[in-house]
Amino acid sequence: MTNVVETHASEAPVRRGRGRPRNPETDTRITEAAAELMLERGFDKMTVDDVAARAGVGKATVYRRWPSKEDLAVAAMQEIYSAEIPDPDTGAIRSDLVESFRNVLGFVNSPAGQAYLRMSIAESVRDPRIAALYRASTERAEDQACRMYERAIARGEVRDDIDLLATVQWLGGLLAARAITNRPMPTVDDVEMLVDFTLNGIHAPSPPR
Repeated sequence: MTNVVETHASEAPVRRGRGRPRNPETDTRITEAAAELMLERGFDKMTVDDVAARAGVGKATVYRRWPSKEDLAVAAMQEIYSAEIPDPDTGAIRSDLVESFRNVLGFVNSPAGQAYLRMSIAESVRDPRIAALYRASTERAEDQACRMYERAIARGEVRDDIDLLATVQWLGGLLAARAITNRPMPTVDDVEMLVDFTLNGIHAPSPPR
């Protein structure tokens, strides 16, 4: 998994059932199982019975914590978005971008990465709570990427009037469009080309005088 999300409860509330104090280890087993099944099958084909079986608990144990399958799905998405994102800081913008793009493209071309991207898009449309989680995760990644460019601006490698958000969002937009339309993703073999595109755009070089 790639992106991280840490949001306040008001952004994506997950309703919990009442009862005795919960065992955090049991909670973790259940949300991890639900996350795995959502990545493998999607929300529609994930069942609470299967989550309980994979987590090694009874179905009633799941429902005591999350009264509905939808609430469990939100908790699972929080689990999915819990991985840390590497922050490349090599001292040069080109090598930072090469490392960052290689990590991203390696992930989205893996079975887990493809499932993650498609599921995040689909579930964000289905449930506004998951949309809030995905947005928070995306914004955290964007903030990190902006800091990478800000360091480059401070070093004089990048001009200081760029639209930072547009600069960091274009690759994610490309990947989302490819996922939605089921077209091939760029691969790690395309990293140098994509970095050149990021740094140079589409402007033709001026002819030598």
